[in-house]
Amino acid sequence: MKILVTGGVRSGKSWHAESLLAAAPSVSYVAPGPTAAEEPDPDWVARLAAHRRRRPGTWTTVETRDLASALRLGGPVLVDCLGTWLTSMIDSHVMWEATSDDVTGLVDRLLDGVVGALDERDDAILVTNEVGWGVVPAHRSGRLFRDLLGLVNRRVATACDEVHLVVAGQVLRL
Repeated sequence: MKILVTGGVRSGKSWHAESLLAAAPSVSYVAPGPTAAEEPDPDWVARLAAHRRRRPGTWTTVETRDLASALRLGGPVLVDCLGTWLTSMIDSHVMWEATSDDVTGLVDRLLDGVVGALDERDDAILVTNEVGWGVVPAHRSGRLFRDLLGLVNRRVATACDEVHLVVAGQVLRL
């Protein structure tokens, strides 16, 4: 089963995604965002540590931004989260000030690999954020991120069997 889990910040998305694979003897947990070594923000480092502590010891953490390759790993794969992956991709390609068309082209090319890899597997859970329900971001980078994450979510959802929306810890299967 391929499932996209989406919702707001701190809604319970990661907990739900992890619970979907709780019975698996081993899982590759793909962390595509900044690592504790790269990130000077102590709150982010604490969040990463909390996620690691609650995962079973048989799960393997894979820190990579190459989602297409990570999705080709054997066994169940959980990716948490597509929003941090998108931020990392825009950062690594220095695209925050590029034209919207150029950034969208980059994201489309990256998604081709991700969706292709998803099509080849049976067992993947991907976590993402819903960011387009609030106010319009005041800065261009916020609007760019919101628009691109909407694109990412739509493309990945089409490659999944189900989409789960998590709101206040409650799950709605769409």
